[in-house]
Amino acid sequence: MMRRRRRSLSTAPGLMLSPMIDLIFLLLVFFVVSTMYMSNIQTIPVVLPKAEHSEHVKKSGWTVTVKADGTLYLADERITEPLLLERMRQAVANDPDFSVMLRGEKEASYDIIMHLLDACKGAGVTRFSLATDR
Repeated sequence: MMRRRRRSLSTAPGLMLSPMIDLIFLLLVFFVVSTMYMSNIQTIPVVLPKAEHSEHVKKSGWTVTVKADGTLYLADERITEPLLLERMRQAVANDPDFSVMLRGEKEASYDIIMHLLDACKGAGVTRFSLATDR
């Protein structure tokens, strides 16, 4: 009598996807959170005045930097005041809730900052924030 040989019921080696999906999800969360904090990096270096009781602004339309000598920058582009105000008028016409964050250098004259605030107000901007260091 011949005996039949019993075949092993073992399965072929496979790839477990659950740990890999978990790892990819954690990496995605890490990069999303880290890019949220990188959004406040500015390209024009200025020494900002310090403030003890400042608030973090979550959304700002434009960032205008004022150097100590009165030079204006829109984001990282040097700009003249008349051109800046014309662009602001266009932005306000498109979005009534348009806002501007002013980054005035610590050594910048109060007169320069107030003149720019007044000019922005004349261009129709009603929402301002002033950048400081904590």
